[in-house]
Amino acid sequence: MTHQQPIIDTSPKVSDEVRQTTCYMCACRCGINVHMKDGKVAYIEGNRDHPVNKGVLCAKGSAGIMQVNAPSRLKAPLKRVGPRGSGEFEEISWDEALEIAASRLEPIRKDNPEKLAFFTGRDQSQSFTSFWAQNFGTCNYAAHGGFCSVNMATAGIYTMGGAFWEFGQPDWDYTKLFMLFGVAEDHDSNPIKAGLGKIKARGAKVIGVNPIRSGYNAIADEWVGITPGTDGLFILSMVHCLMKAGKIDLEYLGQFTNAPVLVNQDPDSPDHGLFLRDDHGAPLVINRKTGKLAPFDMHGVRPDLGGSFELDGITHVSVFQLMAQRYLSDDYAPEAVAERCGIPAKRIRAIAAELARVAFDEAFELDQEWTDFRGEKHDKMIGRPVAMHSMRGVSAHANGFQTCRALHVLQIILGTVEVPGGFRFKPPYPKPVEAHPAPHCRVAPNKPLDGPHLGFVHGPEHLALKNDGTAARIDKAFTWENPMSSHGLMHMVISNAHAGDPYKIDTLFMYMANMSWNSSMNTRGVMEMLTDKDENGDYVIPNIIYSDAYSSEMVAYADLVLPDTTYLERHDCISLLDRPICEADGAADAIRWPVIEPDRDVRGFQTVLVQLANKMKLPGFTDENGNAKWQDYADYIVNHERKPGIGPLAGFRGKDGDKVGRGEVNPDQLDKYIENGGFFVEHIPTEASYYKPWNMAYQDWAVGMGIFDSPQPYLFQLYVEPMRKFQLAAEGHGERQPPEHLRERIKDTMDPLPIWYETDQTGNEGYTVNALTQRPMAMYHSWGTQNAWLRQLHGRNPLYVPTKLMRENQLQDGDWAKVSSPHGEITVPVMEMAALNDNTVWTWNAIGKRKGAWALEEDAPEATKGFLLNHLIHELLPSKGDGMRWANSDPITGQAAWFDLKVKIEKAGTPADLEESQPVFSAIKSPVGTGPEELKWKVGK
Repeated sequence: MTHQQPIIDTSPKVSDEVRQTTCYMCACRCGINVHMKDGKVAYIEGNRDHPVNKGVLCAKGSAGIMQVNAPSRLKAPLKRVGPRGSGEFEEISWDEALEIAASRLEPIRKDNPEKLAFFTGRDQSQSFTSFWAQNFGTCNYAAHGGFCSVNMATAGIYTMGGAFWEFGQPDWDYTKLFMLFGVAEDHDSNPIKAGLGKIKARGAKVIGVNPIRSGYNAIADEWVGITPGTDGLFILSMVHCLMKAGKIDLEYLGQFTNAPVLVNQDPDSPDHGLFLRDDHGAPLVINRKTGKLAPFDMHGVRPDLGGSFELDGITHVSVFQLMAQRYLSDDYAPEAVAERCGIPAKRIRAIAAELARVAFDEAFELDQEWTDFRGEKHDKMIGRPVAMHSMRGVSAHANGFQTCRALHVLQIILGTVEVPGGFRFKPPYPKPVEAHPAPHCRVAPNKPLDGPHLGFVHGPEHLALKNDGTAARIDKAFTWENPMSSHGLMHMVISNAHAGDPYKIDTLFMYMANMSWNSSMNTRGVMEMLTDKDENGDYVIPNIIYSDAYSSEMVAYADLVLPDTTYLERHDCISLLDRPICEADGAADAIRWPVIEPDRDVRGFQTVLVQLANKMKLPGFTDENGNAKWQDYADYIVNHERKPGIGPLAGFRGKDGDKVGRGEVNPDQLDKYIENGGFFVEHIPTEASYYKPWNMAYQDWAVGMGIFDSPQPYLFQLYVEPMRKFQLAAEGHGERQPPEHLRERIKDTMDPLPIWYETDQTGNEGYTVNALTQRPMAMYHSWGTQNAWLRQLHGRNPLYVPTKLMRENQLQDGDWAKVSSPHGEITVPVMEMAALNDNTVWTWNAIGKRKGAWALEEDAPEATKGFLLNHLIHELLPSKGDGMRWANSDPITGQAAWFDLKVKIEKAGTPADLEESQPVFSAIKSPVGTGPEELKWKVGK
């Protein structure tokens, strides 16, 4: 008898070759090994030598293989032939596409460069795209931070010289208590997951503060289901408890912060609320040794936290005294804030006590000598093992800037920033705010802009205003409406351009920004604005150029589409000049490179910008004779120098590739990166590991790396003096004055010490339920939601409703609910969730798709059962009845206040009653058609 046994290859060939590059499935930017067979991608795994992920790779990263096989990939440049929004295009050549783009852009540049609005989405090449925009000459440039987390970044830099996530990280090796505020799972997920595993294995405690208990909060030892938008009140109540109990690090506050700096207390003085300074501009403190005034950085000074000094009849008191007066007030007592926060007073006190217990009772020392910026030597490093992390959840509110500042102040008074066990900065941070440029906005025909577009203001003198006081920028960044808008206001560009306020533009040029769908508030309104015509029948926004790798919703609204590559087909530079991959112990940057060649007629967007610049002979890109300096983006990465010896990449510099940070151009630099796994790391010396803002070993190392040209030690700013300067202007002091209708708001919100205020809910009467969105761990960009593997995890999204609201509205899982706001309504399926703040509903963001987009069938679950909360959100607040429409943004930074949304919910039907989520928009025609029923292929033999 013949036995029929299966023939099984027990040792299949995994790959012909492994090519190492950088993942782009989220913002972690992990190192990946791309296994190749017959020149195609067969498998993606983590790179164990990489400093970010050390071999760990999540579902997103592994699914990157599906990005290069996605049916939705654009195939060639497109020229619109039907009405905007129809999706009707014809394919054209790159020569024609570049000619069309240049023919639209060159006249603008020669006449009035501000007529170009160039805004980029969630890309990671902002130092390059801003360089392009600056040399074009437009003032209208920014990236996506204005609708993402500018509050977090800006508050961190103004307060302590850096912030969470890309700017810093917990000290995973020594932390014993880790507290998260408003963190979803899409950002920095692999390092956080690995870090959580490390600290939990050690028995450290994790506290999660979030209205939603998912992801990291689901594994927290303690979950605090806070009322959305009240984080700042909760934090300042803990500050109250800590100060009242004396559980604050007085030595740390005195030596490393501006707590002892003296502040003018004369209400009649034009300097009221400003620092007392010496003739060189250094803030002054009282030296406890002598009782006399001294600059904060004087050798041997012992600053007096309780200092008070009278000079020329004016009393000056320390910042610390002002903090005590404010935060010891009963207004911040737990009993006074508990109801608004949804956290019992007893629990607030218990969490504050736990923070204090771990910070002080479990303090430890490292036997490591270091020298501070005053020249004093220390033989120990003091560890306070409490670390915190936060992201968009606390940031995307109209009180988000002050809330983020409050969180940093909480860390600082415990002495847990830049110490063992606490929060640690990643190079190139920390940087004092003075080390950053101020924003520039002076536009001249045929000339570059007079400086960088974005930056940090130090007072009204830095606002981006024209001579007549109107906004210089189309998004009104750096105006009295939002003075400290360091990342711009991308969410306001289209509505302002449509309204012609502050002026009309000619061309809207966007990259990776799905503004006609999930990246916009007021989604329906934005679609209408993009297609609206004037009385002459011309589009109100005359020209739209868009670049994307996929057939997204926004593609349909472009006149010209410049198709980008996928991330495995391109060069990218993850640079110290921009958003590097550093760890707290080392400076690190990375590249992407074409591990495969495109099988379509597409080009990397950054290369297209180089080609456009060369065609238009932009300064910076061409020499005085009009000859191109670089042919493509890879050429730029290697040969561009921001200043002598400093380029986009810090590694393998110099002719022989043996220099770090500073060095001549190395023509083989990219090859060196590829040989090294796609990344470069330079470790920080051990004696420089902590106390970075004040540690001269770190400061000297940073100078050697090219981060600074000279040491830049500074004090943490518990009291942010530039904010007081805006208040002074609102009080009538100074040459630049705000409009009358904004004076009170500036005085009320721009307090130099962190405050909390209710977000503006005027017009929301009857809408009492909080509504939030967050990204799922399995997805980051909306670009991931058409990924065949990831769709299996999140092909649709219900509205998660707490048990209390389910019962009140007689809802069961799968029922349909009508959810309405003052702006609109949606009808969506619901699902009960008990681990949720009992007055909050939420859903995953960007799952819902418009029919016809992303090469999906019209009956795809994303288009029928998926939905967006964006339809309920407006970029403007409901009318207050004062004849004005106020932006739905933080009044300080202009960050979009996505999470201030208030809704009401009511039952709309049972599962049998409805087939599709509402609203339903007509299908757009896809320039790439629809994908196959099943996506499958065979790689290799």
